[in-house]
This record gives sequence, structure tokens and C-alpha cells, in this order.
Amino acid sequence: MNAPTNISAQTQNRKADHIRICLEEDVQCDQITNGLERYRFTHSCLPELNPDDIDISTTFLGKQLGAPLLISSMTGGTEQAAIINQRLAEVAQHYKIAMGVGSQRVAVEKPQVADTFAVRKYAPDVLLFANLGAVQLNYKYGLDECLRVVDILEADALILHINPLQEWIQPKGDTNFRGLLDKISKLCCKMPVPVIAKEVGNGISAAIAEKLIAAGVAAIDVAGAGGTSWAKVESERAENPLQRRLGRTFADWGLPTAECITTIRAIAKDVPLIASGGLRHGLDVAAAIALGADIAGLAMPFLQAAATSETAVAELAEVLIAEITTVLFCTGNATLYQLKHSGSLQRIE
Repeated sequence: MNAPTNISAQTQNRKADHIRICLEEDVQCDQITNGLERYRFTHSCLPELNPDDIDISTTFLGKQLGAPLLISSMTGGTEQAAIINQRLAEVAQHYKIAMGVGSQRVAVEKPQVADTFAVRKYAPDVLLFANLGAVQLNYKYGLDECLRVVDILEADALILHINPLQEWIQPKGDTNFRGLLDKISKLCCKMPVPVIAKEVGNGISAAIAEKLIAAGVAAIDVAGAGGTSWAKVESERAENPLQRRLGRTFADWGLPTAECITTIRAIAKDVPLIASGGLRHGLDVAAAIALGADIAGLAMPFLQAAATSETAVAELAEVLIAEITTVLFCTGNATLYQLKHSGSLQRIE
């Protein structure tokens, strides 16, 4: 009789651990990078632009955004997470940028913490993404649970995060990934909102992206390697030496974000594409857009800011927007569309 309570408590504790570890420990990839350092923008010393000409607004999944930014999925389910999500949502509303929340599995298991995710009241006009682990479809989750998390958030889309390495290393992780693509396909047919497939920091290859798109996924978030290593995060939570060793050995496992963008865009020219994974500033965002992404997601920078104050989150958003705008101005492009098709970004040989 106590099993559901125990499971929800474990999930809630894990959420708290993840915030603490990400903020206090070195959990960044050791050697692998996001791959964007291999590219350079061609500077235009004669941009022929007035700053008033520059417009970094865009649309994604049919919704207008003030900038091509996504506050990537991070947290929920704890008192601290509720504060973080409120701060992020209020800033997202002010700047009209997209936002995702962390895995809402804990809200399914423990409905009394659902309010820690329910940020629509703070962000009435924002593109909001609900979030569940895709592997939960193999652990008695289905359409009802997916609809529930969308309802909690009043979300515009549902992220299914796909995280085999993290689950493999995680204490008591859910590791049965057999037959998952077929279940994702059936879910996509039934969901009233778009489904987004997202990795958590190890990247999505073009071959897997092609299968996911064929299954009915509406958008891809590559979440490539080069930023936070969830293998390292889980090694910090290890319950035995083997888990700790695996987390350290596979700290740099995965596909660099830049590689994911270019290879997926080569086989799927029109799929809505989110670049995330190790992006740390607006120059990274602009480079990801120039490579073919539609919007770009950042998690760690927003988490660090939100753990401090709402003011810190707003200051970060201001800086990111200024950095993106600077790239457009100094490459002579007035819009993101022009940037993407200008050829301004060159690979460094």
C-alpha cells in the first residue's frame, strides 16, 4: 500500500538532488564541446543597417516569440523548484520567449506538487512545453498521463524526453526502451497538442530523428553533448562504485549539438528544430540558428540565474537578446531568416 508514496518520494528527492548537484558540483562535460567553436561568423564592417531595422522575433509551432529563445526544461516538484519556475515564467512572459518545465512524472505520482509546474498564471501568452520521459510509456504511462501533464501546465506542446544513458546510470533507473518508437507513434496520433522529441544532453542523430519524424513527432530538440553531463549528475547520486564509475566514464558520451543540427537539417529541411546542449550565450544561439535551428534552448545559465533572483533571470534574457542582435548587426542581417540564409557562418578548417 505504501509503494506509490515511496515511489513519489523517491522521484521528489531526485528532483531536489538534481537542482543541488547542478548548482553545486562540476557536472559539465569534460572534453566534448557543443561543436560551435568550429564555426565563425564573417564580420561585415559595412552592415548597411540601422539598429531599428533589426527584428529577432520568430514563430515556433505557430506561436509568436519575441526572440528565438527557449528556457529549456529543468525542474519542478519541490518548493525550491516552484520558486525557480515562477521566476523563469515571469521573465519568459515579459520577453515573450518559450519555456519548458522539468519532467512532470512527480506531479503524476504526487498530484499535490502539480502547482510547482503550473506556471501558466505567470506566463499567459508564452509558448509552454509540458514534459514526460518517453520511457514511461513502457512503465504503465499512456495517453491519460500525457493529457494530465499538458492540462497541469495548460501547455502548447508535450516534450517526450529520451534519456537512455541517464536512466542506465541513474539509481533505480527505468531502462526498458524496447518497442518505444511504436508507442510514441500511437501517442502522437492521439495527442491534441504537438509532441516534441528531446534528448537530455547526448544528442539525437539524423537516423533517429528520421524515425521520430516518421512516427509523428512534430519537432525535435537535439539536446546535444557539450553542456551538462547527466551521466556526471547521476554519478554524484550513485549508490555504488559501479554507478559512480559509469557516470565518469561516459561523461563525454554523445553527439555535439552542432553536428546534430546540421545532420538532422540535411535530412529534414522543414521539421521545427530546437538547438540545445551546451549553449551558454547569444553568440551560440545565433550560430545554432545560422546552422539551421529555429530556436535555441538554454538550461544551466537560466537555472543559475533563477536560483539567485528574478532580476538575475531578466538580466540574462537582456544579455542574450543583446548578443543575438549584435550578431545580426555585425553580419548585416536584419532578421533571423536572413541570417540563416546569408552564408555568414563559415566552418573553420
